[in-house]
Amino acid sequence: MDDNEEVGYMEEDYYSALNLPRDATQEEISKAYRNLSKIFHPDKHDNGENKQKAELMFNRTKKAYKVLSDPHQRAIYDSLGVKGLETEGWEIVHRTKTPNEIREEYERLAQEREERRLQQKTNPRGNISVHINATDFFSRYDDDYYDTGLLPSIEVSGMSMSQSIEAPLSRTEIATLSGSLHLQNGVGSGNFLLSGKRLINKGWFEVDCGAGNGPVLGAKGSRNLTNRIFLTGGTTFHFRPNAIIPGLTGTMAIQLDRNTLGYLTYNAGLQNSMSTVVERNTEKYHCNLTVTLGIPHCYIAASYTRKFLEQGLKLRLALKGGTFGFLSECGAEKKVSKYSSLSATVCVGVPSGVTLKIKYDPFIVLIPCEVQEGELCFRFFCRVVRSTQTYLFPIHLSEEIIPAAVFYATVTPLVTYFVLKKMLFDPMNEATKQKNIERVKETNSVRMAEKRKEAESAISLMGALFERIRKNELNSQGLIIVSALYGKFAASDAGNVTLEEADDMGFLHQNPLVIDVRIPLQCLVKDSQLTLYSSSKSELPGFYDPCFGEEKQLKIDYEFRNNSYSSVFADLDPVRIPINDFNRTDESAEDPDSEMEEENERNRRLHIESLGQLKSAKLKSIEKSLTEEQRKAEKEIEQTQLAAIYELLKKQADSSNLNEDDLKKQLSLYR
Repeated sequence: MDDNEEVGYMEEDYYSALNLPRDATQEEISKAYRNLSKIFHPDKHDNGENKQKAELMFNRTKKAYKVLSDPHQRAIYDSLGVKGLETEGWEIVHRTKTPNEIREEYERLAQEREERRLQQKTNPRGNISVHINATDFFSRYDDDYYDTGLLPSIEVSGMSMSQSIEAPLSRTEIATLSGSLHLQNGVGSGNFLLSGKRLINKGWFEVDCGAGNGPVLGAKGSRNLTNRIFLTGGTTFHFRPNAIIPGLTGTMAIQLDRNTLGYLTYNAGLQNSMSTVVERNTEKYHCNLTVTLGIPHCYIAASYTRKFLEQGLKLRLALKGGTFGFLSECGAEKKVSKYSSLSATVCVGVPSGVTLKIKYDPFIVLIPCEVQEGELCFRFFCRVVRSTQTYLFPIHLSEEIIPAAVFYATVTPLVTYFVLKKMLFDPMNEATKQKNIERVKETNSVRMAEKRKEAESAISLMGALFERIRKNELNSQGLIIVSALYGKFAASDAGNVTLEEADDMGFLHQNPLVIDVRIPLQCLVKDSQLTLYSSSKSELPGFYDPCFGEEKQLKIDYEFRNNSYSSVFADLDPVRIPINDFNRTDESAEDPDSEMEEENERNRRLHIESLGQLKSAKLKSIEKSLTEEQRKAEKEIEQTQLAAIYELLKKQADSSNLNEDDLKKQLSLYR
């Protein structure tokens, strides 16, 4: 739904360029480089045109080898990709740093660039809340003197609006102007506040001044005591016509472990209270426990949020009880675009009744910032949010707990969301996806043309190698690549995919989404085996991406041992063909455990047979020198050994598929 998502750029995969796994050793890297150099080295090509193509491919191969053969550059590439190797603007990075330290250095520099960008513009954000009273739906008020009408009435009982604008004055100073307006049952109020914040070595300090129901002055500050403990406090003065009302607040936070924080807060002034909060936040869940003692209310609250990151979904359950009554909440938050989410929460309580809250909110990005002082590292978070509004709609359905209100508050948002998703969100996201793909293609058009040229150059240089490998495989009845197609097509339609397709007029033309990769795949065959690793095939020598940004498949038709086979692989799937005893229709071919047991059985038979052959040779070598009594004694010893071996094999029958006849056959082999 967001049109201005970042455009992706084509990035080279050096491992695929050398057809190596990401955990390849230095020896494997050097070997792959030598093999490709035999094909693409310019000195091996005399023809002027082929020599230019060879130089193009050799430089590409050499670049990949240069990065992967250098442990330092390889660590940067593994952590950050090609962009991490662009060292312009980097500070000194020692070679002794680990990949994690290199990543942190890069993120710190990227954060500083982002901060400089944010300093050049304001960051407006706001909140709009519309309070809707819909209690007439479930409990209509009957009045003899007032005609309630046929339809229940829905009214807007209140509205709140707030807006703030930040103005970075320098890297450590920020000015903020904010204001709010509240309207409830025809009675309104408003205020504005001007704040100035300054980041200091171990925290920050802020001064506020504003006006609402009289002038307001205040000051706040935060300071790190250790790398696990920090304090936040502030004071305010509300100037009323006949009095000055002071306020005081203070919070001490302690990091209990990596994912758990504890807070102790004290408030004095218009409301007096003391609260303790324990909060735990991980990648999978977030939970919170709060205990508050105060005037006029004391309460205990607990909440649990389960995160499903892959689905962009959060489920939340909360309970709260105290002197004011009881309140329970159950809700879900769903990511509807890259930068925004939609949530619905059902609140059931006494005396509040049943309320449905619908919220549309932009995602808030918390950027970790660190200040180093000696051996201590002080950590805080910068709040970055897009310039947008947050919309909140609390809909009051009933003043009492009515089952019908709870049911409709739960079911209606779900049904509405799925209808909107099918009719609105999915078409918009699909349109946005296609639009972004077109933008990506346009942005990378030059690079895509270069990759296609590289692939064509590689294929033209592989001719001699292709003929030699194909001839050797034919002579040994090995692996022959009959056809290989790479591009966009469904696995279910792989049997119908071709390099040519007919248009509406029936004329054949080149299929732009599929390319022929038979020659480069045959050149990768070694000892009647083809092995490709878990990475995009578009970076392999002789390949390019015909449909950048879309899912691709690789279809291979091949012959092995004079039999024909066909296989389809996803772009990122590993490829290993042929597989021993593949394409068998019996159950053992589909069962890996059965194949393993058969392999173990064959090895066991060969082992016993070799032992028998050794023993037979030994007996023949000494047979001539034995007397009749010695031969008789030797035979008795042999019978004893055979009986012991038989018992040993019989004990192994429980862990194998051998029956008694099989054991006797193995014993006869040994004999």
